[in-house]
Amino acid sequence: MNILVINGPNLNRLGRRDATHYGVVTLAEIERALRDRASGRGDKVTFFQSNHEGAIVDCIQNSTTSSDCIIINAGALTHYGYSMRDALADARLPIVEVHLSNIHAREEHRRHSVIADLAVGQIAGLGWRGYLYALDFLVSRADEARRRASQ
Repeated sequence: MNILVINGPNLNRLGRRDATHYGVVTLAEIERALRDRASGRGDKVTFFQSNHEGAIVDCIQNSTTSSDCIIINAGALTHYGYSMRDALADARLPIVEVHLSNIHAREEHRRHSVIADLAVGQIAGLGWRGYLYALDFLVSRADEARRRASQ
């Protein structure tokens, strides 16, 4: 299975940002943990991070045919990234939205996600482990679909 992991604005600063909301684990450490988990099962993970919505749109459009699913932490674009949202909708892939902090317990403007209705699930407030839970869920979901199809 090929999993695309997308991180939006400022997530390249993990480990240096407000630890009370974002923890102390860096993006490179999260990527390493995901790569280790995926490779143990024979899955492939591709990572992309940008502070620019257009670059994220390009990544989604260019990766649709080579990816089976998407894990996305869109950062601030979660709340207003409509061109990113359109690209995700066009991809027609299973999506899990991940947030390190609990966006529903933060400022009002952080509580709305423009991509939540496209996602099969949203993980918020579980820190860096949310990425691992998203990976486990998507792999398990694909395995279940394959088993059902073979019956």
